Amino acid sequence: MICTRDILDARILIVDDQDANVHLLTRLLSDAGYTHIASTKKPADVCALHRKNSYDLILLDLQMPGMDGFQVIEALKTNDADRYLPVMVLTAQPGHKLRALQAGAKDFISKPFDLIEVKTRIHNMLEIRLLYRKLEASNKVLEETVRERTAELRESEARYRSLTELASDWYWEQDESGAFSKVSGPVLEMLGVRVDSLADDRDGTPLEGNNVGSAEGWNEAQREALRATVSARQPFLDFALSRVNSDGSQQQFRVSGEPMFDSFCRFKGYRGIGVEVTPRD
Repeated sequence: MICTRDILDARILIVDDQDANVHLLTRLLSDAGYTHIASTKKPADVCALHRKNSYDLILLDLQMPGMDGFQVIEALKTNDADRYLPVMVLTAQPGHKLRALQAGAKDFISKPFDLIEVKTRIHNMLEIRLLYRKLEASNKVLEETVRERTAELRESEARYRSLTELASDWYWEQDESGAFSKVSGPVLEMLGVRVDSLADDRDGTPLEGNNVGSAEGWNEAQREALRATVSARQPFLDFALSRVNSDGSQQQFRVSGEPMFDSFCRFKGYRGIGVEVTPRD
């Protein structure tokens, strides 16, 4: 909520070419307890003043020589830093009220002034304006928190990747479409996948001979179960795989993997590690 002190401390600019109106509004606002009141009789100066002082409320006369209030409103819209136009128009023309609201003004005060109406409308609009500022500030804090959290997640993920690569015999990653983005070890063979772009690593050395994705020697039932688990985006731990080599020797493996999600809980891929657990003689 916005407290009365915050409303009375709001920055207000009066824009009117008539001294009598400026003096009347200044006296009215001062008597009501407002402490930051400025005024100008030059409509062409309003944009520069607003950029400098970021007013919470601009009381704007519509009928002024040289540059009328509608032109001032259009000029204020060019201030990208202020998505909320804090303008309350002052007019004696009933037909101008709707036009001003359609142009972007947030409220109006009719001339001649009804002092109770003036005070009430100004108080209400300032309360809305300050609530909007508070919401903007909260959104900025939330955006910054999300950025910091995203950076932390990326750093954590980088540490995880580094540690898992050190602690395992191989590592792999897939994107959300299933395409492999990083592969080391016989992962493609295990999954029965042929990916020509990954058949060689960066220095031109084959990842696993010339047999990337080969089914030779692998336990096909185990391999099919692994493929189904990955396709279903399910995590798995120490999944058993085995194969018989051409010389009759056997190899045994343990594979673990998990789906990856971004900070908005959207699936962004899969990653896994594996180790060979073949008993050594």
